[in-house]
Amino acid sequence: MSVELGADSEVAALRAVILHRPGPELLRLTPRNNDRLLFDGLPWVARAQQEHDAFAELLRGRGVEVLLLADLLAEAMASGAARMHGISAAVDARRLGMPLAQELSAYLRTLGAAELADVLIAGMTFTELPIDHAESLVVRMHHGGDFVIDPLPNLVFTRDSSFWIGPRVAITSLAMPARQRETSLTDLIYAHHPRFLGVRRAYESRSAPVEGGDVLLLAPGVVAVGVGERTTPAGAEALARSLFDDDLAHTVLAVPIAQERAQMHLDTVCTMVDVDAVVMYPQITLPAYTVHRTGSGVRIDPERPFLAAAADAMGIAALRVIDTGLDAVTAEREQWDDGNNTLALAPGVVVAYERNTQTNARLADAGIEVLPIAASELGTGRGGPRCMSCPIARDPLPLPPGR
Repeated sequence: MSVELGADSEVAALRAVILHRPGPELLRLTPRNNDRLLFDGLPWVARAQQEHDAFAELLRGRGVEVLLLADLLAEAMASGAARMHGISAAVDARRLGMPLAQELSAYLRTLGAAELADVLIAGMTFTELPIDHAESLVVRMHHGGDFVIDPLPNLVFTRDSSFWIGPRVAITSLAMPARQRETSLTDLIYAHHPRFLGVRRAYESRSAPVEGGDVLLLAPGVVAVGVGERTTPAGAEALARSLFDDDLAHTVLAVPIAQERAQMHLDTVCTMVDVDAVVMYPQITLPAYTVHRTGSGVRIDPERPFLAAAADAMGIAALRVIDTGLDAVTAEREQWDDGNNTLALAPGVVVAYERNTQTNARLADAGIEVLPIAASELGTGRGGPRCMSCPIARDPLPLPPGR
């Protein structure tokens, strides 16, 4: 029997999660395109798969149901509407021209479900075009290794294109061009896969970017949203108003973060490891604007320190803070290697990259059970266990007294 879908916190017992096992899309990375595709290096794909398999097995060993995105996508392709959705998002007539786009779309419609899912994820080069294109100027003026359909190597970071809040799923809008099509695959899975039949949407962003890595469910009804390189102020405000309208939150903290790759999401500098504790990069001071739901709309408090604002909103005296690393250099290195990006399996139990030894030791000293995983190759895309997971079912957390 399937678990009940939904989540109202970062740390309650995790029951089901969506992961994406890295595959042929990572083989598309080259020194010529890896920057555009948001990777800092060229991962050894076989080793990345081994590391990801070990991550998935750790979760299963802790009683978590692991759903693989590629399997969900192939299964959703039983729907003709899903096939059309995926193909139309992947084939860009503005870039390919209408004749080639029409031919390519017609070819993709002939593929089986699994093969079509593979192409939508891994992409296709001009060399791989299976149709007659001798008289196409578009084809003649591209190199054979150029992409007809771009690959999605960042799909491994399933956190960003959707997140759950309460019993609903929020479909996001990704800021970087290399990632924008990921949302189309997530969207069609939730719309057409039988597992998600009847699931209601919390929020669908069609313009202002919001990414799941910037969204922390601090407590039932309390949400923090990082605003920086990936999530805009307009996106944070639209999300807050939508959550208020649907009675999914009463308080949203908008948290400005640096607009730089090292701090691309809020969860690269801060994640929850217990109901009252965070692991946090000590070299920054985060502010926050607290947005409240009111009878007539919203009220925004003046800027104040994030930790204090968060504790007040959560109804607790203070958040316990566990720093990344012991000194400034170690903290910077381990933050870059996703030492802050932990995935909680239960209150006080987290998955973390094994390479961040000092941060993990500090977590253990603070009473947090750390389940380490290898990440020499998974880390090349700059994302940790939280980035690589989209929790779709957690046990509920009780509201604090007085709420």
